[in-house]
Amino acid sequence: MARAAGYCRMTYTQPSTDEIRSFRNRAQGLVEYGLIIALVAVVAIAGLIIFGPAVSSLLSKLGGSV
Repeated sequence: MARAAGYCRMTYTQPSTDEIRSFRNRAQGLVEYGLIIALVAVVAIAGLIIFGPAVSSLLSKLGGSV
């Protein structure tokens, strides 16, 4: 059977252990950054819930005095 012009056979090779280790290290870094961002978001929301009314009243007082 004749092959068509431009025929390319794709082959799959197993990734090396260095490639797997590199991928895992990058993935671990992304997960760590995601956890840090989630923690910052939780702290920011908690701060707004706890200190929100106090800051609001302070800004109202300052606005009233101006």
